Formats: sequence, structure tokens, C-alpha cells
Amino acid sequence: MTELKGKTAVITGASSGIGESIAQHFASEGVNVVLAARREDRLHNLADSLKSNHDIQVKVVQTDVTKQEDMERLVKETKDEFKTVDYFVNNAGVMLLSFLKNDKVDEWEKMIDVNVKGVLFGIHASLPTMLEQESGHIINVSSVAGHEVFPSSTVYSATKYAVKALSQGMEKELSKTGVRVTNISPGAVSTELPEHITDEEVLEMFKDRGDRITLEADDIARSVVYAASQPNYVNVNEVIVRPMQKKSK
Repeated sequence: MTELKGKTAVITGASSGIGESIAQHFASEGVNVVLAARREDRLHNLADSLKSNHDIQVKVVQTDVTKQEDMERLVKETKDEFKTVDYFVNNAGVMLLSFLKNDKVDEWEKMIDVNVKGVLFGIHASLPTMLEQESGHIINVSSVAGHEVFPSSTVYSATKYAVKALSQGMEKELSKTGVRVTNISPGAVSTELPEHITDEEVLEMFKDRGDRITLEADDIARSVVYAASQPNYVNVNEVIVRPMQKKSK
């Protein structure tokens, strides 16, 4: 297994949910972490917690993934501080489920901006450094919605299919460069993402699924660390993580 201690990981969407948990799990392995998100106050609270519990360095960079210049600055500040970018986790995402007939065009655009363009800007910003290093690992957080479509997920799924396609294409293009690529596809996870849904019909539909079993953010974070910790010649291209449909006794 690859020794992670002392390496550097950049994590977008690190202010809550899966991103926050990825930061915690990397920190527990001795990885220096760069926390990126818009909510700077939350990032500083997380940074203080990580530094008090682990012997690592932590940097906070307020970042809007939909802005190319923000992502470029994120990588520049990481290199200025740590010299390398070993892991870049494109985790930031939004899940604004809605039925097409309800015509929530603004929400469609927001998902494209964050879920697709945000990932592209992350690749644009981090890949040149990794190619120069001849090493690095880009980890894209997609979704099981990038493997199948369900009513109300049409546009969200389209964005996550795009992330999966980007991951697959990158792996093929970069396989001889030393840069690894992993696509992580979580199933239903207990995070704040569903709280942002505004479509009343979707919210009503979700009320009937109150006993649905979900994953925890830690479950996804462990899969990220698993992929990251493999030997350098091993590229874990795809990890799909789903909850079991039967509760443990």
C-alpha cells in the first residue's frame, strides 16, 4: 500500500458532508489537507479540529468551483504552501432533483455549473502540475445517478453521467503519465444535499421513503482513502458504494 503520510490532498466541497469526511479520513492518515468551499467559516472550524487532532498541516482556501480563476488560485496556493498536489478531489456538487415538466431551468444551470464545469475547472487547474510531477491522483465524486436514471433525476443524472465519462476518458488519456484517476459513485448518503431540493412534488415523493436506508459520509470517505492508498502502479478506476437494503441486527 502507498504511504500517505506527508502527502497533500485538495478537497472541494469540504465544508460539509462527504467532503468534510474525506478531509477527516485523509488527516487520520497523516495527509496534509487543503480545504476548499464557499463557506469559509465552516472550513476554519474544520481546520481547527483537524489540526488539534492530527499532526498535519491544513490550509483553507475559500473557493467557488464555478469560477475558473478560483480553481486556478486554489492550486497555486496549494503549490506555494506544499510544493506538490498529490490528490485533487472534485467533490463539490449539488443535487437539485426536479421533474422536467416543472421547468426549473435555473436549477438545471446550477447543476451543470457546479457538477460539470466545476469538475472541469478542477481538472484544468490540477492536471498540469500532476503531469509535470509525473504523479498525482484525481478523484471525481460522481453518483449512482451517473449509472442509472430515476424520475426527477434526469438533469442531475446527466451531470453525473458526464463526470463518469470525464473520469473514463481521463483514465485512458493519462494511463501512461503516472497520473491516476478514480470515479467514486455513492448511493444515497445522509448529507445536506436533499435539503436544497425545491420541487414540491419531489419532496412529497421523498416523504413516502422515510425508512430508506442510507450510507454515511464516512463510508464514502473510506472508499476514497482506499483508492488513494493503493500502490502507484494500481489505478482503481471506479468505486460504486451502495447501501444494503436490510438493516443490520
